Amino acid sequence: MWRRIKYFFWRASNVDTTNLFRIARKLSASSGKPMLWIAADMIWSAAAHETGFTDYQDWDFHLLKHRERITYMTHPKSNHIAQLVNQKPFRHFFADKSEFVQKFAAYTGRESLDVRAATSAELESFVRRHGSVIVKVTDSDGGQGIERREAADIPDFDAFRSELLAHRQFLVEQIIPQHPAMTALNPSSVNSLRIITYFDGTEVHVLARVLKMGNGGVIDNFAHGGMYTMLDESGVALHAAFDIEGDAYEIHPLSGIRIPGFQVPLYREVLALVDEVARIVPEIPYVGWDIAISPDRPVVIEGNYNTGVFQAKPSLTGTRTGLLPLYSEVIGF
Repeated sequence: MWRRIKYFFWRASNVDTTNLFRIARKLSASSGKPMLWIAADMIWSAAAHETGFTDYQDWDFHLLKHRERITYMTHPKSNHIAQLVNQKPFRHFFADKSEFVQKFAAYTGRESLDVRAATSAELESFVRRHGSVIVKVTDSDGGQGIERREAADIPDFDAFRSELLAHRQFLVEQIIPQHPAMTALNPSSVNSLRIITYFDGTEVHVLARVLKMGNGGVIDNFAHGGMYTMLDESGVALHAAFDIEGDAYEIHPLSGIRIPGFQVPLYREVLALVDEVARIVPEIPYVGWDIAISPDRPVVIEGNYNTGVFQAKPSLTGTRTGLLPLYSEVIGF
């Protein structure tokens, strides 16, 4: 309790007021509740429920009763779990994307190149062979520093290599070829699954199943214009998707495909894949796996040892119970 009281006063004194009132105004307009009441409740929930402001918006805390709020996982709670169970000496396999693609090379389904260990001539050969590539900052998260680059737009590969090194975009990857059904859903990016697992030493438990989609951008990350919806145990989308602004999409705006009821292809193979990869580094039992569906098999994009949280949005789904009870039962806290 004392820790929570101290956190409450720290949170209140370090609040991002711009973000606080931006979210409070939006929720007030949609719900009719007073903006100042929502703003105060957001600060209170940050301490009482360890709820980030975006968490508060994403899971409609302004609409939930106390008994419903206490069932929700939040990003601070997820971070606590990661810090407690994922052993620090082994986190580098997941924190560094270059190390990850080496450790899980048999499961990534794509070629990659580390610019730090390649010459300009090797970089040019790699990029021209693939035509289009993805460049990544190796220790970023949330899609930061990820760009698509075209061979035809690169006149000088010495300068290109220097640019990548300066921007810390050390990893260059082949673009993953997508299953036709996933391309049809949204052609602007590779659309992925986030499967969150916990390995108890014997069994791999699936805590959350998520379908992520781009919406015009080259990546599907929630923080970069993407959206998500939850999947059932058979890989079927349960609800409309929503984005970081809280806007809902029953029909994908680019493809016209209806999202609820969409069947992820090769989903049985997805579950077999995560069951296998989740056992490779048992010292990191709690992982959010990003999985792409290539034409003939699912492949691993990356693993996140400090995974984000994904749950159904109450105002879209009618579901007013979060995933905290499941996490608690499986992990044992």
